[in-house]
Amino acid sequence: MNAVAVTGLGVVAPHGDDPGHLFDALLRGDSALEPVFPELPKPAVAARAAFDESRWFTKLQLAGVDRVSQLAVAAADLAMRDAGAVGALDPERIGVFAGCGMGGAAALEAAYRGGGRVPPLTIPAFMPNAPASHVAMRQGVQGPVLTYSVACASSSVAIAEAAKAVQRGDVDVAIAGGSEALIVPGVVLAWQAMQTLASVKPGEEARSVRPFASDRSGFALGEGAAFLVLESAERARRRGARTYARLAGWGLSCDATHLTKPDAPGQARALRQALRLAGLQPRDVGYCNAHGTATRIGDVVEREALAEVWGDDLDRLRVSSTKALHGHLLGAAGALEAAATVLALHRRALPPNMHGAAVDPACALNLVAPDDTAAPDLHAAISNSFAFGGTNSVLLFCRG
Repeated sequence: MNAVAVTGLGVVAPHGDDPGHLFDALLRGDSALEPVFPELPKPAVAARAAFDESRWFTKLQLAGVDRVSQLAVAAADLAMRDAGAVGALDPERIGVFAGCGMGGAAALEAAYRGGGRVPPLTIPAFMPNAPASHVAMRQGVQGPVLTYSVACASSSVAIAEAAKAVQRGDVDVAIAGGSEALIVPGVVLAWQAMQTLASVKPGEEARSVRPFASDRSGFALGEGAAFLVLESAERARRRGARTYARLAGWGLSCDATHLTKPDAPGQARALRQALRLAGLQPRDVGYCNAHGTATRIGDVVEREALAEVWGDDLDRLRVSSTKALHGHLLGAAGALEAAATVLALHRRALPPNMHGAAVDPACALNLVAPDDTAAPDLHAAISNSFAFGGTNSVLLFCRG
C-alpha cells in the first residue's frame, strides 16, 4: 500500500495562522483563553482566532459565508501554499475531506436573534458541509468533497478517510482537516448547561483548563481551522516536496454504550487499530497528544485506555493535552491537534501539559513538563480524538 505523506500544513487558530509560531506558543505554554460574553449569567472563557477575512474575501464574496467557512477557506489555502507547487493536477484527482461538528453557529445565532428578520442565505451559511464546499470552490476541486460531522472526532475522522483515499489511489492530493466557529452566546450557554465547561476564577482565566489535574473542572471552547495536505510518499518524493511526517496508521471505533460517557475499551480498540495498521508496538510510540478535555470522567477514561494498550510501557509514553492552551475546537480539534503532533515529530519537541501541577492519581501518566519538552529520539506519535456519540479516532504519525 502507498505510504501517505503530510506535505502541507495550514492553520487559522487562537495562536495565529503560522504553524511554526503556533507550535512555538504551545512549547512556551502560552494560553489563548480569555473571558467572553460578560453579559452571560455565568462567567465563561474561550479561545478566539484572530482573523482578517479581507485577506481571502471581498465584501461581496462574504455574503452568506459564515465564519466557520471563512476560517476553512483560509486554512486550506495556507496548507496548499505550504505544500508548494503540487504539480499539474487534474481537478478530479484532488479531494477535500473536512470535519465540522456544528456548522455555521454565527449564522444560526443571527437568525434566532434577528427580531423576526432571517437573512435569506442563513441555510447555506450554517449547513455543516459549507466549509468543505467553499474550500472546493476556492481550490477548484472537482474530486470527492466530503464532510464528516462526528462531534469532537470530526476532523480526525476526515484526515483518516483522506489517507485511505490517497492510499487507494482514489485521489492524488487530499486537503484534509476541519473548521469550527462556535463562540457565540447561545452555544456557550448550551455547553454551560451541560456542565462540561471549566469553572472560571477572576484573574485566572488563562489557566482555567487543567487536563489531568486533581482540580480540573472541564474545557473551554476554541475556534479555528486546520488542514493537512496529504499525498503518496512516492508522489511527494518525485516532486521534491518537504515531508513533515508520514500518516502511518489510524484507528476508528465506536463505544456503542452511551452518547456522552466515554468508554475505555472502545478507545483502546481505536488505539490498537492505529498501531496495527502502522505495524508498530506501543513501545515504539513516544508521544500522545491526548484528547484531554479536563473533564472529571473523560481524563480518567482516556488514561485507562492508554494503560490497557501500553501496559508496562505506559511510563515510556509522554503525554500532553494542548486544549489547555487553545481550547477545545470540537469539530476542528482533531485537525489542529494532528498538526501539533506532526510538528512535534518534525521539530522533535513536545508541547507541555499545562496548568496541572497536582495530578489526579487516577490520571497518572508521563505528562510532558514545561521544562522538559525536548524529544530528540521521537520517531512516532499519536493524536487522540474521542467524541460524543462514542466515536473514537486515533491518528498515528511517523517521522518522514
